[in-house]
Amino acid sequence: MTLEEKIGQMTQIERSVASAEVMNKYYIGSVLSGGGSVPSKQASAETWVAMVNDFQKGSLSTRLGIPMIYGIDAVHGHNNVYKATIFPHNVGLGATRDPELVKKIGAATALEVRATGIPYVFAPCIAVCRDPRWGRCYESYSEDHKIVQAMTQIIPGLQGDMPPNSRKGVPFVAPGNKKVAACAKHYVGDGGTTKGINENNTVIDRHGLLSIHMPAYYNSIIEGVATIMVSYSSWNGVKMHANRDMVTGFLKNTLRFRGFVISDWEGVDRITSPPHANYSYSITAGINAGIDMIMVPNNYTEFIDGLTFQVKNKIIPMSRIDDAVRRILRVKFTMGLFENRLADLSLVNQLGSQEHRDLAREAVRRSLVLLTNGESADEPLLPLPKKTSKILVAGSHADNLGYQCGGWTIEWQGMSGNNLTHGTTILTGIKNTVDPETKVVYKENPDAEYVKSNDFSYAIVVVGEPPYAETFGDSLNLTLPDAGLKTITNVCGAVKCVVVVVSGRPVVMQPYVSLLDALVAAWLPGSEGQGVADVLFGDYGFTGKLSRTWFKTVDQLPMNVGDPHYDPLFPFGFGLTTAPTKAN
Repeated sequence: MTLEEKIGQMTQIERSVASAEVMNKYYIGSVLSGGGSVPSKQASAETWVAMVNDFQKGSLSTRLGIPMIYGIDAVHGHNNVYKATIFPHNVGLGATRDPELVKKIGAATALEVRATGIPYVFAPCIAVCRDPRWGRCYESYSEDHKIVQAMTQIIPGLQGDMPPNSRKGVPFVAPGNKKVAACAKHYVGDGGTTKGINENNTVIDRHGLLSIHMPAYYNSIIEGVATIMVSYSSWNGVKMHANRDMVTGFLKNTLRFRGFVISDWEGVDRITSPPHANYSYSITAGINAGIDMIMVPNNYTEFIDGLTFQVKNKIIPMSRIDDAVRRILRVKFTMGLFENRLADLSLVNQLGSQEHRDLAREAVRRSLVLLTNGESADEPLLPLPKKTSKILVAGSHADNLGYQCGGWTIEWQGMSGNNLTHGTTILTGIKNTVDPETKVVYKENPDAEYVKSNDFSYAIVVVGEPPYAETFGDSLNLTLPDAGLKTITNVCGAVKCVVVVVSGRPVVMQPYVSLLDALVAAWLPGSEGQGVADVLFGDYGFTGKLSRTWFKTVDQLPMNVGDPHYDPLFPFGFGLTTAPTKAN
């Protein structure tokens, strides 16, 4: 391979700047969709396949014909794509405590991603979120590394089961077109930053890093994960994207990881503060640290020219380039990309299939955590009776598909409303479940007078956080929006009520608990809101357990299970159970 061909393999560019011509001219090794980056609004699976194949034909027309690998964030199902099944975010899956369920979700996600012609996903996030003030906490399965380790079962779901007696540390993706290459992220300590500030500094000794934030990487590597993404964050002041000791020394040499290491979006630029202030230094630091593929993603000629100059002038050794390209090609060969170079339309009916929606609905049921239920154990409010005269459903999140899906849904930051993709809102689920004689009244923000004067049998209040992703979700106060708190006060002050909280993390609830009759944590359930109604009305019992500590006040944070000063509102592992009702 020429130097140009090698450096091309190391370059990942955004879909919006890619074309068959660019792929051919620069020997580009990989293309990605950033959050919300799609070929056209509400694009069909066929449109996706046509786009991916168009780029691929450019790669196949080069001298060596090395296929490019297309990557996308599929972090709770194939979440950028219209009509895809949106599964609960990881925080909810952690509450299921069920690695086999998560493995099935991985397999379903792989099929939906392959339906659109894409063979590579930037998932799973195996962060151990130690502070809910972090805007990515919902992408973390738990504050407890043992739960995160168990949930790495999603990797064989995505990639396929490794054959017995495979070599440990070698990437494995089942051949054919039903599985995808996975990416464990973000290496390492992304969930441990000070005050949960995104992309910030994780201050912890080596023992703490290795015992809390590292263990899930051991599992991922043993399970044959194909790629690992480096974190924007720093460890004790050293940017992970420039940390040769951890990327080359520990990950590649000690753990014997044989897949490829990829940067995050402009991760190399962000080695300097401000980003891109000294790009030639960033290239040296990032490549010499051991990063193999650079998610550039836009100014690819600047990256290619800069890296070419540094190799020609011996600033970066050719051996480092060869290591990177060997790893990238190893993954491409392993996953059968050279045999199955172009995608076909054979899987388009997998996108948003009923079978996958049923699986997502089951995941919703299993993820719900019942925190309080009635004045006392012998007078529970839940499960609710289906047959009664009139019930009130209130709150900002009762009839908002975008809100119940959260960030990383259609758009990077998520959306509001019900016309963004296909799914069932919690309100629709309730209407589908109650007896045909039962009148369901929906009012988003009723005043107390209205509630008092209407003789409701009971009320279901669904409130929570608006969607967010990454830094936009960082929050130092963790309070629900005022409108939601007002709804709780107005409704629960006047009638028996259950409050369902739709949020990416525990939020401030202590002042309101005494007002409510029952409290349910629904996390970010995704497109299948019917799963919430399934459990509220007793078709299924509550089984979920908190995978995060529910704090009393933010002043306590960070506070995690096992800490000496542990005084939560609801402890890690807590969750009341109910039996399914026969009467219903």
